[in-house]
Amino acid sequence: GRVKARKRFGQHFLVAEDVIGDIVSALGHIADDHVIEIGPGHGALTASLAAAQPALLTLVEIDRDLAPRLAVRFPRARVLNQDVLTLDFASLAPRPYRVVGNLPYNISTPLLVKLLRDTTPIADMHFMLQREVADRLAAGPGSKAWGRLSVLTQYHCTVEKLFDVAPECFEPPPAVVSAVV
Repeated sequence: GRVKARKRFGQHFLVAEDVIGDIVSALGHIADDHVIEIGPGHGALTASLAAAQPALLTLVEIDRDLAPRLAVRFPRARVLNQDVLTLDFASLAPRPYRVVGNLPYNISTPLLVKLLRDTTPIADMHFMLQREVADRLAAGPGSKAWGRLSVLTQYHCTVEKLFDVAPECFEPPPAVVSAVV
């Protein structure tokens, strides 16, 4: 059977195929790349990433029940069963790599800060986040959403909010609208 979403991990599994397709399209060509997926869950996005045949696919999943299932379903992927906030990204070769994920909302800000402050070369990042966080990341100076997170992110990256994602695209549905940046 399916593993139930755990509240303590902030799990909301993406189930909408059209949204998954839009995320993979936003990534573009990944066949020569090392792609790191954070929080793959049941592997809905992972399946589309794996089908695009990246040079290396690394999955970082904290849930001890989901990680072994991912390893069986995606035998060519490297599965790391650990908390991404404690992961030493510098140890993950080859670099630079591309990072993608449907981030648990309770760790999205600390994870972004970690990735931005890390000296590891990251080519790009594509994340599903709570819409309010996505708006803060993409906010311009003087706007209501502009703040510390906007400054930190935009110092290191060019931020583009791509599209909103409705709660019904997830199982269980979150109480908020999400967005992909």
